[in-house]
Amino acid sequence: MAKITNDEVRKVSHLARLELNENEINNHADQLEKILDYIKQLEQIDTDDVPCTTRAIEVINVFRKDENINSDCTEELLELGPSREDKYFKVPKIIND
Repeated sequence: MAKITNDEVRKVSHLARLELNENEINNHADQLEKILDYIKQLEQIDTDDVPCTTRAIEVINVFRKDENINSDCTEELLELGPSREDKYFKVPKIIND
């Protein structure tokens, strides 16, 4: 692959609306060249026998059994609120009649 030129970096930076000075343009050209060289190395790796994966580490979800449990803590919960009326939380009226 041909070397990334400063003109190519200027063109891409213009399209991306980035203002780069000459030092940054030279630096980006060198960095892009190194990135592309690394990609070339990766392309040479034989991955035919490697299974497809979505994660580097296998994740297993542990689910508990979904059970309906009745709890009688209504009074305790209602006591935590600032105000209540019977078995409901009492809140300020926000809708006009």
